[in-house]
Amino acid sequence: VQLQASGGGAVQAGGSVSLSCEVSGGTFSDWIMAWFRQAPGKAREFVSATSWGGASTKYGDPVKGRFTASRDNAKNMVYLQMTNLMPEDTAVYYCAAGDVSLAAMNGAENAFDYWGQGTQVTVSS
Repeated sequence: VQLQASGGGAVQAGGSVSLSCEVSGGTFSDWIMAWFRQAPGKAREFVSATSWGGASTKYGDPVKGRFTASRDNAKNMVYLQMTNLMPEDTAVYYCAAGDVSLAAMNGAENAFDYWGQGTQVTVSS
């Protein structure tokens, strides 16, 4: 199973960035798909988790109301639309895939078996 994240870049505060993650191998529709991020010198942080059918998504408190996660099971793709970005959103963003579980939907890192390589998002003030 491979996850390939893309779409990161540099943006000014208040701007928007969209991330994509392509998944190959395995059965995409079986998994909960999540986004995490890690800022320099900080622990990895939960961003979002989307259920297998896409009907349910949970978000970490820092991004609620600003980020929108979605998935396309026909294309094996997961997306993260980020708006009203702030400098504290600067981080490497990772997509992850995990078996369906309450822990995964609640953003527990150890519930995810497969991880992408990460894509950098830098927000300047």
